[in-house]
Amino acid sequence: MPRLDERNTRILTTHTGSLPRPDALSALLFARMTRQPHDAGELTRQTSAAVVDIVRKQTLLGLDIVSDGEQSKTSFQNYATDRLAGMTAIKPAPGERVTRENAAFPAFYKGGVHSGSARARWACTSEVSYIGHDLLKQDLDNLRAALTGLDPVDVFVPSVSPSSCAGLMENRFYKNDEEHVHAVAEAMRTEYEAIVAAGFCVQIDDPRLAMHYMLTPGEDVTQARAWARRRIEALNHALRNIPEERVRHHTCYGINMGPRTSDMEMKDLADLVVTIKAGYDSFELANPRHEHEWRVWESVKLPEGRMLAPGCVTHASVIVEHPDLVAERIVKVARIVGRERVIASSDCGFASTLFPGQPPEIEPEIVWAKLEALVEGARRATKQLW
Repeated sequence: MPRLDERNTRILTTHTGSLPRPDALSALLFARMTRQPHDAGELTRQTSAAVVDIVRKQTLLGLDIVSDGEQSKTSFQNYATDRLAGMTAIKPAPGERVTRENAAFPAFYKGGVHSGSARARWACTSEVSYIGHDLLKQDLDNLRAALTGLDPVDVFVPSVSPSSCAGLMENRFYKNDEEHVHAVAEAMRTEYEAIVAAGFCVQIDDPRLAMHYMLTPGEDVTQARAWARRRIEALNHALRNIPEERVRHHTCYGINMGPRTSDMEMKDLADLVVTIKAGYDSFELANPRHEHEWRVWESVKLPEGRMLAPGCVTHASVIVEHPDLVAERIVKVARIVGRERVIASSDCGFASTLFPGQPPEIEPEIVWAKLEALVEGARRATKQLW
């Protein structure tokens, strides 16, 4: 059972789900994703072993609220292509999508991509429905087995949001984008509810909510906010049967090491985020582009019982944060919303790349050093706040 009452005596720690996986497992996942020959039994074995290892690493490090590290997933959203019917692989259009980010910094992004700029490789060509029951069961069984003998404060499982999932594909079936995203939401509801029924907290991975403004140069902030309201309506409908305290909502800006001047500001988003049927809000705060935004919580009122999980270490830099800086970030937010309503987290995920020969932006040794700083920073913040 979750032991979340411990938040009344100290600052708890968590992360956003995605953690480095073994190279051998990445190679097998890549082979499956690209439809190359591979040993399915070996993939199953290595996935189970990786989940056991990653859960133990988190608990030994001192993280309070842990996950399976998304060891089985090709990415936080692409995994859904194996779990939804109605999607067809397509040849992507040439070139990159024009975004505010790459339009502003063409030299930096020349010949490269950033989150959301790649053309769609999938299309919705028939009615969307959930067919991933067996794959989801494997994930839940692996996580449950990995927890044997361990006693974390709580356990969560990330699951892609309707908006981010719909953003994977061109809509070639539904009348409009609104009908499409609601169909995706209803399909993904099966996964959300199954995760919670298994005894875990579901984390809705929803970067598209914050990224839409950057990805649509033709829309202003008012239009982006209207889009976000409609997507939140679809998400809330999908979450209608789940207690809010068992839902974490995570949004971020996707791009890792980039200029980031076109990110939507939290002052234009926070009041919408708190209308989501969730008990926890996870967002970027350690990224230098957003660190000043802790003050937004002076004017945005948190609903009763709701908690914040601000990023206190970032995926947007290889610099390992000093524990005193982590503590400072925690304390600033805690003194606004209350110490018992803050859980220290990371800005975003840290998964290793699936592509052979391509090094990750953040090497695993740095990931673990950052999370160690997070734990120590929370300990120091606790001493200041209690």
